[in-house]
Amino acid sequence: MLSIVIVSWNTARLLENCLVSIRTNPPNLAFEIWVVDNASTDGSPLMMREKFPEVKLVENRENVGFARANNQAIQRCTGKYILLLNPDTVVASGALQALVDFLDKHPEAGAVGAKILNPDGSLQISSHPRPTLSRELWRLFHLDSFSPYAMYSPAKWETNQPQEVDLVAGSCLLLRKEVLDHVGLLDEDYFIYTEEVDLCYRIQNAGWRIYWVPEAEVVHFGGQSTQQVPTEMFLHLYHSNIKYFRKHYGWLAAQIYKLILRLAI
Repeated sequence: MLSIVIVSWNTARLLENCLVSIRTNPPNLAFEIWVVDNASTDGSPLMMREKFPEVKLVENRENVGFARANNQAIQRCTGKYILLLNPDTVVASGALQALVDFLDKHPEAGAVGAKILNPDGSLQISSHPRPTLSRELWRLFHLDSFSPYAMYSPAKWETNQPQEVDLVAGSCLLLRKEVLDHVGLLDEDYFIYTEEVDLCYRIQNAGWRIYWVPEAEVVHFGGQSTQQVPTEMFLHLYHSNIKYFRKHYGWLAAQIYKLILRLAI
């Protein structure tokens, strides 16, 4: 059984397209879909009830954040595998099955991500090395254009073979249920952003591997919820990053990261 979890906030049109793509390109195994609506005002719940009665809907009276909303559904899921999927995505034919097949064939893999494409068909980088202070300094000062360090070398993506990576984006992240039982759910201290980075960190530290699987293609329109309040989301991003460094590297690392941010600004 595959459980698909989608958290939505005022993305009715895109969510409809996402659900249609799953209905059109289903996996070759039993699956369920959970949609958690974070107090949308665009008619998303009504649309789902009318057009997708098979979808299991959780309606929040307020926006509880991305991590907490995902956890609300994960705790109700019955699948062996759990897919976290953004509402502004469209899954291609065979994508869901390719992700499931990879986990079936690779018991060392705790999580996998798809090949994410922009709407124009170009590659959207969705996997990165684990963030460290030196990598964040490199990234914020745009030094990857000279020598990739905070990101993987472009050569890593010039292949049709799966690649082991440190983390994959939460826009399409397939997890083993047993991994979540082992390492815990998404950390709800992150309202939005960095929660998948934190989760991938814990998965690797528990001895599991993470892979990028290019056979599975997913189009991601990107930022359709967050661009509704761009300044607030920008602040959430860096507040979440500070929490990540404090949690995994300590108070001093968080202070150094703040200094790096000030220098970059």
